[in-house]
Amino acid sequence: MTSTAYRGSVDGLGSSLPISTMLPAVFADDDLAQRFVGGLDDVIAPILNVLDCLDTYFDPALTPVDFAQWLGSWVGAETDGTEPEARLRAAVAAAARLHRVRGTRRGLSEAVRLAFGVDPDITESGAADWNARPLGRFPGTPRPHLHVALRLPDPTPADTHRLDTLVAAARPAHMPYTVEVTASERTPER
Repeated sequence: MTSTAYRGSVDGLGSSLPISTMLPAVFADDDLAQRFVGGLDDVIAPILNVLDCLDTYFDPALTPVDFAQWLGSWVGAETDGTEPEARLRAAVAAAARLHRVRGTRRGLSEAVRLAFGVDPDITESGAADWNARPLGRFPGTPRPHLHVALRLPDPTPADTHRLDTLVAAARPAHMPYTVEVTASERTPER
């Protein structure tokens, strides 16, 4: 049988605001009343502790890891629960900024870098150009396409699926795409 730790079950956590101090004087010497509210203090103490530290729960650098995962789902961070803690916290912290550049090359590149820790190679069909003469050649290719290549030290099929899911979410909505995950070249050790 496995035991699950819950945020509310903290042994020996004292209440920052004991109920016994708020009882009328007639109950100050009543043993039953003091034990009863002492039990309530044990139940309410974790709640008061969270409320006393509430601002830290919304800071991705300070919040507990399980809450950072929930916070990531709340702000729409592109995480899947398998990333290391530092990368999870960075993705949650960057989520609002990434929503502003979602659908752009920069936004896609940043989302992939946050998920994998490696900068991707992005090839796209679009382009922009200026010419003083009208009726010039259009830049880019007429058929829209996006290709994202990623080099990882030890790629797995799960990495390809993760990259595909990430690109599908962060690309421009109208853009067909392909993804490729390959092994990075290792430098010989001396």
